[in-house]
Amino acid sequence: MAYAPQTPLKALPGAYFQTPAHQSQALSQRGQVAQTGAQKPNVEDVQPIGRAAKAVNEALLEESRYPELDNYIGRKSGGAHIGRVKLTVVLEGISSEYEVSNQSAWAPFQKIKMYTIPDRIFEQYNRAQVSTIMGLFADFNHAWVAIDNALYLWDYTHPNPDLVSFEDASHTITAVRLVAPRPGVFVPSIVRLLVVATTSDIIIVGVSAQTASYGGKTIALYSLKMSASVKGLDVDVIEGSNATGRIFFSGRGSDDVYEFTYQQEEKWFTNRCAKINHTSKGYSTFTPSLLFGQKTQQEIVTQMVMDDSRKLLYTLSSKSTIRTFFVRSNGALDLVITRPLGQTLSNVGHMTSQTELISPSMSIVSISAITAQEAAKTHLVATTSTGCRLFMSATSSYGYYSSSSNAPTSMQVQHVKFPPAGSSNSQQHQSSQSTQLTQYSNTPPTNTSSRALVPTRTAVRYAPGYFLTFVARDAQAGTDLLFVSGPDSGRIAQRPQDQQRPTKYPELALWLNLGSRAEDVGLAMGEFAASSSPVGFGNELAVQFDQPSSEIAILTNTGVHMLRRRRLVDIFAAVLRLGGGAEGADGEVKRFIRLYGRDEMTSTALAVACGQAFDVTSDSRLARISDPEVVELARKSFIEQGGKPVYNENSMLDRSTPAIDFVRPSPRHEGLARYISRLLRSVWKAPIIQERVTPAGGFSIMSSVSLSKLRDISHDLTKLKEFLNTNKSFIEGLAGPEALGSVNTKQEEVSLQGEHRALHALVVLLDRVIEGIAFVLVLHDEKIEETILSLATETRQQVKSLSYEGLCTTDLGKALAKDLVKAIVNRNILSGSNVETVAEALRRRCGSFCSADDVVIFKAQEFVKRGGEAGPDSDVCRDYLNESLRLFKQVAGSLSMEQLHWIIGQYIALQFYAGSIQLCLNKARESDRGNRALTWIQEGRPPGDKRAESFESRRKCYDLIHQVILSIERSRMESPDIADGHLTLSGKRRDEAADEIDTSDDEVFQTDLYDWYLQNSRSEQLLEVESPYVITYLERRSSDDIVHADLLWRYYVQNERYQDAAVVQLALAKSKFMLSLDRRIEYLGNARTNASTTRPGIVRSLRTEVLREVSDLLEVANIQSDLLQRLKCHKMITADRKPKVVEELDGNILPLSVLFNTYCEPAHYFDLCILIYEAADHRVASDIKSTWQNLLEDAHVEAERESQGPEPYEKVAEAVRTLGKKLGLSETMFPVPELLPMLKRYAHNFQPNSKPDTWVLDIFIDLQVPFETMYVVVENMFYNDEPPFQGRNRRWIGNDIVYIATLWFQDSIRGSGLPFGGEDTAFTVSQMLQMVMQSGLDERRLEQCQTLRMRIENMLR
Repeated sequence: MAYAPQTPLKALPGAYFQTPAHQSQALSQRGQVAQTGAQKPNVEDVQPIGRAAKAVNEALLEESRYPELDNYIGRKSGGAHIGRVKLTVVLEGISSEYEVSNQSAWAPFQKIKMYTIPDRIFEQYNRAQVSTIMGLFADFNHAWVAIDNALYLWDYTHPNPDLVSFEDASHTITAVRLVAPRPGVFVPSIVRLLVVATTSDIIIVGVSAQTASYGGKTIALYSLKMSASVKGLDVDVIEGSNATGRIFFSGRGSDDVYEFTYQQEEKWFTNRCAKINHTSKGYSTFTPSLLFGQKTQQEIVTQMVMDDSRKLLYTLSSKSTIRTFFVRSNGALDLVITRPLGQTLSNVGHMTSQTELISPSMSIVSISAITAQEAAKTHLVATTSTGCRLFMSATSSYGYYSSSSNAPTSMQVQHVKFPPAGSSNSQQHQSSQSTQLTQYSNTPPTNTSSRALVPTRTAVRYAPGYFLTFVARDAQAGTDLLFVSGPDSGRIAQRPQDQQRPTKYPELALWLNLGSRAEDVGLAMGEFAASSSPVGFGNELAVQFDQPSSEIAILTNTGVHMLRRRRLVDIFAAVLRLGGGAEGADGEVKRFIRLYGRDEMTSTALAVACGQAFDVTSDSRLARISDPEVVELARKSFIEQGGKPVYNENSMLDRSTPAIDFVRPSPRHEGLARYISRLLRSVWKAPIIQERVTPAGGFSIMSSVSLSKLRDISHDLTKLKEFLNTNKSFIEGLAGPEALGSVNTKQEEVSLQGEHRALHALVVLLDRVIEGIAFVLVLHDEKIEETILSLATETRQQVKSLSYEGLCTTDLGKALAKDLVKAIVNRNILSGSNVETVAEALRRRCGSFCSADDVVIFKAQEFVKRGGEAGPDSDVCRDYLNESLRLFKQVAGSLSMEQLHWIIGQYIALQFYAGSIQLCLNKARESDRGNRALTWIQEGRPPGDKRAESFESRRKCYDLIHQVILSIERSRMESPDIADGHLTLSGKRRDEAADEIDTSDDEVFQTDLYDWYLQNSRSEQLLEVESPYVITYLERRSSDDIVHADLLWRYYVQNERYQDAAVVQLALAKSKFMLSLDRRIEYLGNARTNASTTRPGIVRSLRTEVLREVSDLLEVANIQSDLLQRLKCHKMITADRKPKVVEELDGNILPLSVLFNTYCEPAHYFDLCILIYEAADHRVASDIKSTWQNLLEDAHVEAERESQGPEPYEKVAEAVRTLGKKLGLSETMFPVPELLPMLKRYAHNFQPNSKPDTWVLDIFIDLQVPFETMYVVVENMFYNDEPPFQGRNRRWIGNDIVYIATLWFQDSIRGSGLPFGGEDTAFTVSQMLQMVMQSGLDERRLEQCQTLRMRIENMLR
């Protein structure tokens, strides 16, 4: 029982208990921002197409969660939160919520037209003698009438139909039913069986159907010669199983259930046809009932309903007993549940207080099955004579019956739907009662006493809840009032704020006066199903653009009345057109928002604006609503009532996420996404193709969605695109940058940016999907089997699993589409078809998948193909290839590497070498238009740099040029360049290719080419290249690689740029490369040679500077080399230290200070020290003199240490002579005035008996020291009278004077010259000789002195 709340609770802030239910739900949707504001959104870095795909998927997911039927019927526990207190109540399993409007605009159904019964039927009817029954085969658009023993069928939609008759029955027809045949028994053309029951037999007739030219169906009947005797049963109820083809029936004589069995042929123990009684057993089948005492009414079966989804057969008896049979696979039929009326009343009594509507006086007039696809727990709906609907569930011992393999054991009533308010109120807007709601349930009190549907004669229910009740209020008049209702899907789809509270079961209803008695009812098309599972099954909103509206045919004795279920879009369009109420259309729009929310309003308004609404015209035709006024009102509703985006700044926890990601788009965006998702619902997840095996075992490929359906979707999407393009300046978020001028705050600006991003993404997706569908249509226009089979195996498998979503939103889909386009074009090329026509059609219809560039590529490929057909040596071939090259270069950026490989392969085969190189260079340039690869190379190719990817993309093109070069070399081996003194055609083509390479200004290419030369040991080929990039390349690489550096100076020498070569060689000598000292000296020697070579144009100062630096460094290097060689043999260096010393010296040229302080001076290499003085320009005379002194002493000591070596003076003489030659008689480093006396003192003190006694002077003479210099030195020594040359020892100096003067005289008189260069000097020397003669010379020197003096005197006379 339902109890009203006893004490109203105090309204708390935020509770809104007095707010109308629908408005609160609409507000709750907007309030979700505040509820989720504290949560950081899941930010995804997606492109517009991915963002839009996500929005569509979310819309589809939301609609797939539409509540199942079990969620809004039955007894459930619910509750509400008041602050922190949770109130738990048991929600009653009853309801009576209807909205019966007196406004036709809000009517859930509309009468399309009435088809009259043909006159010929009335003519036959007037001849009736026994009985007449009528019925419908609504799914075939046919009605039938049985008059006595004849059956007539006609297409009630045809204005002048032909009658199809069955007149083979011998007895009066009592029942007719159209059922599905058992699979495999009949030929495929037999799509139905017509079951005809007479007073004597039950007969089945084959039925075939075909679609007629006018859109209806024509049927033909075929005699199957199958029948069974049913005498005495008076069959009036027949039911068939669509899944198994089994036929059940019952008659007016009992409540037994029979089955009519049939098979193809008779067998040993079974006939072709038979009847089986599944309820009565044994002799009771053949024994009549014996009644004693008071007469009782015989219980009979009045209705049968088959539920194939659960393998259950329900029967309703004349005593309102519901029986449930389990249909077993072995042919048995088990009675598992018997539900008498009393038990049903007892079950309902626990749900509601006592009411005359649910009492023993009422009866159950009809039952309707609810399939497992529609509801998991609810199985059956029973309608009472008072108009109540009882929703019943079959249960088993372990819970609700859900399996089709086990039988249920009991049945319970889960929910009772009472009739609407009485007839006086039937035209009131029932949902207006919800403006004052109870604080607990938000629903009006259930009306359990309305007699609006009394007496209900019969009723029928169709999925997802269409309920038709025929009320016979005036039995004498013989007419019915029709009450038809359907679920208000828009309100059911809105989930209550409290998720524990079940969804309400509101219905929209309509009263119709048929003016006659209803004879039969049927669906004019298949059963409704929005999904294959209970969740989402009843969502009419989701499929209102995807499936045709349900139409119900009602047969009366005056004709066939057609009712059409009105979609929400149709209702909204009618509301805008009629504009009922004081506030007009605006008021109706606001009411619509209160009922269904702003998201749904924008989606529906958009659909109306795009021409999706239909209505019945004055001539009873169903047509699209194109009234400009209605379309304009819908447009305004979408634009002006679309809401605002919301920027939730409080949810930003840090600044790492852009503020735009915290913007929730407006309901307008949600409505647009919802509308797009509904248009795409049937194709979004569907594969673009599906494979089938033909009956002959062949292979065929078909579209998973009919092509006509694809065209309809494309048309609707195109209309939407046109609407958005036309109105984008008025739509907030699509208006463009100028819309930012109207914002006042930063928050508004961010909100607008977020709105624009969301809407723009949907617009991008819209374009992509339109082109994607067009692409699929083009694909199916071609020979799709050949196209698919031409793909690679892996690609083919990917295409088979590719959905429309994947095709339009993923990179893989785009790549696969490109592969399909290529396959189409290649197939046309092979077949000789005009590729240009196909390519142009692809570009025009689906530019994203086949762009203008693709068309150009296909044209160029066609030219390549024609060139190959013409032959490589023909002028026509050259023309075709040149034209193809021109086209390929136009779209080089769009060429894939696979395409480029194919093109270059064709070009090489046709010896179009220069074109191959041009195209590769063009493609490389287009792949890196910012020239990022060059900057990466110029900066030394840093590792990990993203610019390396640009280089790699270019290098793939250059690799093809390498292949061209190799092909050219192979062709040169096959055919020479010159024949008979003339350049051959092949040679000309090779020269053209070489010119393309040498004259290319692509520095990245040249760099890669030179790398390839060196990697393949082609350095000599590199040196032959005449390009400025060679030097740039070698200079850039020489800093890192000695090979490149060597090639650089060789390239300079080869091109006679000696100065540059010397600079490179000097740099190599100074470099950090792992070079030996000898190698560095070699570089310096070559550098000095090259620097010394003069050529016109060389700047003298630069040449001199280079030469000076080379000479200085070479001098140091030679010193280091001498030092190295000595240290290698130095006995004082330990074995473990010697390698380190050698490593230090046999490498980089060290500074002189290091050589001097670290090695030469400690090792007493005094000659090297003097050389270092020379190199370092060290001019301190005392240091030089002392070092010479140390050199002499060291040489003397070393000579004395070597017992078998030369004499000490010889050792000393050789050391001075050798060092003097190296010093080049430097006045500073080889000071003769110091050295000569030093050596004379050494000779006098340590080598007095050395022979010859002139060995000291001989050293200087050998070094070509001028005689005059030596004479002056010894003359000074003679005059200075310094120790040890004092007194008698002066004669030793005198001897030297005579020796030097003699040699000087002889040298000066050669060539008739003057002695000593002049008379004055000769006179001075003569006087000196006279003085020396007095110093005590020995006899030989004295005689020599006298002779020399006499000769001088004689020459002076």
